[in-house]
Amino acid sequence: MARWPSRPARALVFGADYNPEQWPRSVWREDMALMRQAGVNLINLGIFSWAQVQPTADTFDWDWLDEIVDLLHDNGIAVDLGTGTSSPPPWLTTLHPEILPVTADGRTLSPGGRQHWRPSSPVFRRYALDHVRTVASRYAEHPALVLWHVNNELGCHNVDDFSDDAALAFRSWLQDRYGDLEALNFAWGTAFWSQRYSAWEQILPPRRAANFPNPTQQLDYKRFSSWELQDYLRAEVAVLRSVTPDIPVTTNFMVMGNGVNGMDYPAWAGEVDLVSNDHYLIGARPDAYEELCFSANLTRGIAGGGPWFLMEHSTSAVNWQPVNPPKSPGQLQRDSLTHVAYGSDAVSFFQWRASIAGAEKYHSAMVPHAGPDSQLFRDVCALGSDVAALAEVLGTLAISSQVAMVFDWTSWWASELDSHPSNLLRYREVALAWHHAFHTAGIGVDVQPLAADLSPYAMVVAPLLHVVDAATRDRLTDYVEGGGHLVTTFFSGIVDGNDHVHLGGYPGALRELLGVRVEELGPLLPGVEIALSGGGTASTWAERISLVDARPVLTYADGTAAVTRRTVGSGSASYVGALLDPASHQRVLGELSLLAGVAASGESSVVRRVRGDGERQFVFLINESTDPCSASIEPGVDLLTGRQVSGTIELEPFAVAVIRLS
Repeated sequence: MARWPSRPARALVFGADYNPEQWPRSVWREDMALMRQAGVNLINLGIFSWAQVQPTADTFDWDWLDEIVDLLHDNGIAVDLGTGTSSPPPWLTTLHPEILPVTADGRTLSPGGRQHWRPSSPVFRRYALDHVRTVASRYAEHPALVLWHVNNELGCHNVDDFSDDAALAFRSWLQDRYGDLEALNFAWGTAFWSQRYSAWEQILPPRRAANFPNPTQQLDYKRFSSWELQDYLRAEVAVLRSVTPDIPVTTNFMVMGNGVNGMDYPAWAGEVDLVSNDHYLIGARPDAYEELCFSANLTRGIAGGGPWFLMEHSTSAVNWQPVNPPKSPGQLQRDSLTHVAYGSDAVSFFQWRASIAGAEKYHSAMVPHAGPDSQLFRDVCALGSDVAALAEVLGTLAISSQVAMVFDWTSWWASELDSHPSNLLRYREVALAWHHAFHTAGIGVDVQPLAADLSPYAMVVAPLLHVVDAATRDRLTDYVEGGGHLVTTFFSGIVDGNDHVHLGGYPGALRELLGVRVEELGPLLPGVEIALSGGGTASTWAERISLVDARPVLTYADGTAAVTRRTVGSGSASYVGALLDPASHQRVLGELSLLAGVAASGESSVVRRVRGDGERQFVFLINESTDPCSASIEPGVDLLTGRQVSGTIELEPFAVAVIRLS
């Protein structure tokens, strides 16, 4: 269970990153008044403050930070204090340019942006941990401090470092993993292409090579890079806990991925006292809101079902996409409270006041460039009232669904390596397609890490579960033999943990459980479609499946199986051998979920999530669309309006209702 900040007491968190160092002191007192007006009760402070706090190697300037921490406390606002280590100051990179990251093709990255440090650099770690201890000691007894914020978005820009420091650390990690070179040579398959190693010093990171780098080397480097950042996180946390053992510690994850998938967050979750996440809508995605639901859902899974902290999202537009449209009326409330519906006990933004300079000056904020006399700030204040009205929800848990979808970082990494049958497959997009299919059918689904307990779920979907070792195979077999209903897809079960192919035909480790055999994988060229019986098509991937101990659920137009199901006692194991068009996907999902005894609500435009604590239940009804809709509801009180409701509730576009059931 998460160790939550002591304040705000009996209220959900409502706040933002605050960068007072960007503003003259004359603005600070106005900020305090506006924060109170908006209902802000916690501020994330000092996230990028290293150069301000320590302007030279030997000097510190605490006056401004002391003053703002005191000012926030005097105004009843708690502080989540950042360690400030995300971006080293210019004096440090000048003294020690050897801390700068190096790309796969040997270019050293320059300072001037952010996160310009090597996760494996002992020099950086020494300076950073000294800074963390100094900051922690300074504010250990301050009554405003309720939470520590380690670094910021660890690995967002520096997870892939190929420096000499990284090479040394990688070898050490490999020695711990394999013990000796014989085991490494076997795991990496170095008999191929004359890659056999005879000394540890010969091993390098998978830098730019003349051809495809060794795939297991690449996979292990993904594992190592995540572990190295996790170890850095662990080091900062250890310092903070040694100085302030009673103050919880967190760091902000980036579960949405957005091109950065190098951090195995389920493995990291145990290092912090509470899981935090940052999320931003991708404006170009037609399914941007569904992606938000998916990411919030996955964050809940990483948090073990307990409360988690939405550390950053945006009030409106961001600055870093090719085109950054503002949000439509109602989207701010819808997006924010959706995270709460999926278990967040915090609604926090980047940032409080929109910057006038710097790379993020066009990023929206709670107080925009237009100032408080703006519709956006009025919407922020209205949202603050909504968050305050949901105080009863604090500490309740998001109630589990009947269905779980497995999300596995190792399969994500391995399935998208080079020299594969198709480079068109995108692990996260396939997972999102399944999430969309459940959503359209009105079936609730939890997104869970592979290591989660799957036994409570009637149905488990594991798309593109590419890496399946013996332990995972046995877990899934036990689940099915225990009465569970498993669904997996093409390119699943193909390799073991060393990225070695399971021989005997596909889907490899899952072949016997699924009762099918595939002799050749089925990638399709762009634009090629395979017709399905009853209408619809498959694209990108379509396998020819031989039935061993399964029956067809869906066939291609020529009568061969495209989707199969094998009954195992009261359970079943189904295999989707093609990337189906949305309508066919819905058709297959409908049949498989019905056979698994999973009911659909039929409310495809309404997100329905439930939070509770055993005595009370709160039903979140969220209209995701631009059209009005209605939803069925049991008798209760809408916490946002105070109205009694029963039977049916009408929802305006993007509207949210939170019903405390009677």
